[in-house]
Amino acid sequence: MKQPPAQKPKTFADYKPDARNWITLATGEYYPDILKDACELYKPVLVLFSQLLQSSESSIRLFLQISEQTGGWMRVQLARVFRKYVSPETPVEMLKHKTKAKTICEQFGKGFRPIQKVQAAFMTRPLPDEALCAVLWGYKDRGKKGYDLTERFFSVFRSAFPDLQIKGPERAGKDILLGEVFKNYPKPNRPVDFLICGSSESDVLAIGLARYDSDRGGAQEDDRTGGYQNCADEILNYAKKRQLRTKVIFINDGPGLLLGSMWDDYAALERRRPGKILVATLRMVPERITRAWLLS
Repeated sequence: MKQPPAQKPKTFADYKPDARNWITLATGEYYPDILKDACELYKPVLVLFSQLLQSSESSIRLFLQISEQTGGWMRVQLARVFRKYVSPETPVEMLKHKTKAKTICEQFGKGFRPIQKVQAAFMTRPLPDEALCAVLWGYKDRGKKGYDLTERFFSVFRSAFPDLQIKGPERAGKDILLGEVFKNYPKPNRPVDFLICGSSESDVLAIGLARYDSDRGGAQEDDRTGGYQNCADEILNYAKKRQLRTKVIFINDGPGLLLGSMWDDYAALERRRPGKILVATLRMVPERITRAWLLS
């Protein structure tokens, strides 16, 4: 008797008609419920900022005093307040690094708001300033949803494949650098979120990135998928030259996938290298990441 043809595996694009059912939504916090905790957490930051503001003869001196703070968390929060009051054009990532203080002053110091205006503006607000505390609270859990996604993916994977190895930071931690995994890798500082290995650490079955998109659109879409495309091409070209069976997995989740062209962009990314690139939300993992695919 003739057997029916094997069903073709679903692609990421095939899930689009009911895409919202394949998205995992992270829980959030309600406004204004957060204000009490936010004010308690950030009042010491605003008190210290006030003290530094009063003891500084210029905005440059204020920034240098902030950069001299030894506590990493407090220094970052003070830098965020500084950016709001003094220099909104200064890249926030630069503000976080003590070693870049002089460079920031040289490049952006001329645009700093005069200290007298900063003092006057600060004095118009209550202490603690609920509005500013709410803004700072928004930074508090930035990245947490991504950590939750990675941790849950690791759990699902280990349950399904107890004999395979999955490595990487399950929450916060140092990314895996591919130069430490592969010999003579073309971009040794390429960071990835996880590795899946077979019977030995040298048998790298898949390399993956995991991201949670709460919101995304416009140029951010192009940046994310364009960066993923470059990463996948780089990894797969290296694997092909060395006859490795290594594949690339992108675990992406969140309502941002439903915005703009994001879903179609990821589907196109997967189609670039059929069988070598796999895009999945957390809910797709059990049916999309199979032993047969990993070992092929």
